[in-house]
Amino acid sequence: MNKTKVYIDGSAGTTGLRINDRFTDRDDIELLNIPEELRKDNCERSKYLNGADVAFLCLPDDAAREAVSLMDKDNDHTVLIDASTAHRTEPGWAYGIPELAPRFRENIKNSRRIAVPGCYASGFIMMVYPLIQSGVIGTDYPVSVSALSGYSGAGKKTIALYEGEDKGDELFAPREYALSQQHKHLKEMKVICGLDREPLFTPVVDDYYCGMLVTFPIYTHLCRKKMTPCELRDMFADYYKGERFIKVMPFGSESETGGFLSANAMSGRDDARIYVSGNDDRLLINACFDNLGKGASGAAIQCMNIVLGCDETTGLKIV
Repeated sequence: MNKTKVYIDGSAGTTGLRINDRFTDRDDIELLNIPEELRKDNCERSKYLNGADVAFLCLPDDAAREAVSLMDKDNDHTVLIDASTAHRTEPGWAYGIPELAPRFRENIKNSRRIAVPGCYASGFIMMVYPLIQSGVIGTDYPVSVSALSGYSGAGKKTIALYEGEDKGDELFAPREYALSQQHKHLKEMKVICGLDREPLFTPVVDDYYCGMLVTFPIYTHLCRKKMTPCELRDMFADYYKGERFIKVMPFGSESETGGFLSANAMSGRDDARIYVSGNDDRLLINACFDNLGKGASGAAIQCMNIVLGCDETTGLKIV
């Protein structure tokens, strides 16, 4: 069996490490490991990038753009899967949520340039995109969204603060940020959903490692198609029918956990759950998933599996 040669540019970062872990039991993958002392040597990086069948870019934005520039102009075989923000709305790059519509899965399957969605954006888009496509809300709806995340998505420096011996008192409590409304995920939220304007966004990071809960509230009197909570839940269930990575939970299922939704409930998994709750006037839609799973490394590997033509769940945890 010919193995797929995979290179992870940025393998020491949180997403890179998670991707590497997902390959532990895969006999169809040959990992190309660059020597530690050469991982920032562009000549050597270029050799590994161009020598791979699939290259994951787990890098800051500028470094991801640099990696793309290191590709040979006649390279027609390497598939780049970028986990950074750099290319998510760029022409020629497939957007990595295949469940949104058949064309998204086809674009991923046939592309050599794939952008992995941002973690917050993943939850937001898997809720809002179907609402717009189904005519429930218009692109002019005054969208606001809040989200709670574990600290693992904030990068090495922040992780070190949360896990350090000199941890400040403020790190033991939820912390709201991006108060200027300039969060880097806003652009893809707007562009992929086709919204008229960027949403009001309130992200919060808390004192636990991983897991995410993204919440989208709706006033039904502002909807183009008014629905009861049960009707809206059924709309989502029909929209994602047959999809294994996005499960729409039965209406009222939050009662099984005492009426609470925990942001770390999907920690360690690569799929997502959608909950619909509320009443005839005000609805809440929640997406619960692991910010390092369906929100990052799991999504990246799912995209690779689609490209390779193997089962999308290969190497991933969805049960």
